Amino acid sequence: MTAKPPPWRVRRPKTGRRLTRAQVERARARAAAAGRRYPNLVDNLAVIAEDRRRKPPRKR
Repeated sequence: MTAKPPPWRVRRPKTGRRLTRAQVERARARAAAAGRRYPNLVDNLAVIAEDRRRKPPRKR
């Protein structure tokens, strides 16, 4: 079984979207809670994953 590469080694999708203002604020809050001045990649990915879990699946 191969291990997944760490997030910073994964290529960025070409059709990526920017974070919304609300997502940026939540990422900043996560960084502040962890004692960092600015959010990093892990904070951003956690906010995106959180939103994915909240959203109901699309109907086909």
